[in-house]
Amino acid sequence: MWTASSFSGLKGDNGKPNDNMLMHIVSPYPQHRSALTDCIKMAKSHLPGVKVVIIIGYSYPDLPLEPVIRAFETLAQSEVRFGKRHEAQFCDLKHPVHREGSIMAWRVEASASG
Repeated sequence: MWTASSFSGLKGDNGKPNDNMLMHIVSPYPQHRSALTDCIKMAKSHLPGVKVVIIIGYSYPDLPLEPVIRAFETLAQSEVRFGKRHEAQFCDLKHPVHREGSIMAWRVEASASG
């Protein structure tokens, strides 16, 4: 199995917004090494085995994770074919800022064009 993972906290440890995190999930530019470009690389790869992209992200009352994930899925589906979202949520963490979130995974099947 081949996996690529992305970790996202839309806020820093200080509680201030971390706008660069969106780049790590949805950027279409290879130099940013985003979850989106990982999907594209895996779909084009001829490596054998199951290919999976995983995103681990935190959610906050004023910055929920779900809209970012929906944007990722929309962009990724225009580039690759992948399976349904598998998700496990976590909560009640002891960190003062990063208290809850989700671990999400999708199987990457192939490029959207073939």
